[in-house]
Amino acid sequence: MFDIKQNEDRFNYIANIEPEYKSLPGLTPKIIEEISEIKGEPKWMRELRLKSLEIFQKWHDPRFGVDISELDLNKIIPYIKPKANKQTSWEEVPEEIKKAFDKLGIPEAERKYFAGVGAQFDSEIVYQNIKKELEGLGVIFMDMESAVREYPDLVKEYFMKLVPAHDHKFAALHGAIWSGGTFLYVPKGVKVPMPLQAYFLMSNPGMSQLEHTVIVADEGSEVTFIEGCSAPRYNVINLHTGMVEIYVKKDAKVKYMTIQNWSKNTYNLNTKRSIVEENGVMSWVSGSLGSMKTMLYPMTILKGKGAKAESLGITYAGPGQHMDTGSKVVHLAPYTSSTIDARSISVGGGWAFYRGLLRIAQDAKKSKSHVQCTALMLDNKSKSDTVPLIEVYNSDSDVGHEARIGRIKDEQIFYLMTRGLSETEAKSMIVKGFIEPIVSSLPFEYALELNRLIEMEIESSIG
Repeated sequence: MFDIKQNEDRFNYIANIEPEYKSLPGLTPKIIEEISEIKGEPKWMRELRLKSLEIFQKWHDPRFGVDISELDLNKIIPYIKPKANKQTSWEEVPEEIKKAFDKLGIPEAERKYFAGVGAQFDSEIVYQNIKKELEGLGVIFMDMESAVREYPDLVKEYFMKLVPAHDHKFAALHGAIWSGGTFLYVPKGVKVPMPLQAYFLMSNPGMSQLEHTVIVADEGSEVTFIEGCSAPRYNVINLHTGMVEIYVKKDAKVKYMTIQNWSKNTYNLNTKRSIVEENGVMSWVSGSLGSMKTMLYPMTILKGKGAKAESLGITYAGPGQHMDTGSKVVHLAPYTSSTIDARSISVGGGWAFYRGLLRIAQDAKKSKSHVQCTALMLDNKSKSDTVPLIEVYNSDSDVGHEARIGRIKDEQIFYLMTRGLSETEAKSMIVKGFIEPIVSSLPFEYALELNRLIEMEIESSIG
């Protein structure tokens, strides 16, 4: 069996490194101007931040989802700049930071599988590299701050255009204090042969991380992007409010994969959205395991004729966790199609909640969609709900929906235990079979990691 205790330590490593700058807790115009000044931002970005703050101060809390009454933003540190400049050579990254990422296997994975990697430590990217042959093809893969300075017109065209600050309270918060993240542009017809990756690590107690990712896949291009998230455990609340905006042009394909493993003191209030033009394809694959409370509903807008969306997700809710996750798809054009396969596991009193939206507009005739929500509860203490909202505004589309919620069967456990497995091993095996469609869609290294994380979670919940 896998050595659970040894690997749990990997995710709980605390890097002992002094920050170069640490803002005061809370959210004021002065703090925002300091962040903008440190980053050397142009006037338009500073104005966007200050305008977002104004919107944030007027917005109400979400009227659905997880309870955020214990989240006091006046105690959250919005920005921590590590004492480390961005490097393109792993050897030049400060030793303590390197050790934290080494434990998670980042450089090893890059050498074996990836076309490029970005690594964010607290509020800033500290390492980013892309294979030279991709740079030669015109692929832009850099931290967001550098992109704002080097490609201002391109960034301005896409930054917070899919998710504007007035979309919801935490979008406005993000607009005010975002930091780090990735800008990726794939030119027309370029097919990136291996995944690009970004990894986000929070190392300080009471901080927030709000990285911003923009991906633009131009006509006929293809790219796969993987993000991983982790943080050591603390006794105070941390906040993650990242944002992802993806633009899939005509005939392009984007696959976006996430393994979220924030520590159990973290509120994960994330926003991800994509828009797809004619015959484009957007695929979301996500594994949500960590955090104390999560609200995340990746959304796809099918704008062009024949556009397609796929969403495959697994959510794991263990003791003390409330995971409110789901998927949204809006069909605006004819002959568009979508599939949603959402699976959840709850154990040890955890609460998994699926919240989805499928909307087929009046003009989206001849569209097809299939929504499947499946929930597995491993004991009688846990909860699971599914609330799929389906709106169809024409009579010439084909929509299917399935929802199943069930507890693990004693007969299955008994059968496996008669074959020599412990109860934990038996439950782990059943869970692995349940999540197999998600695991099989990941690159080998990530599939292995997801299986290991599930084993760790089951061991800590019922072992």
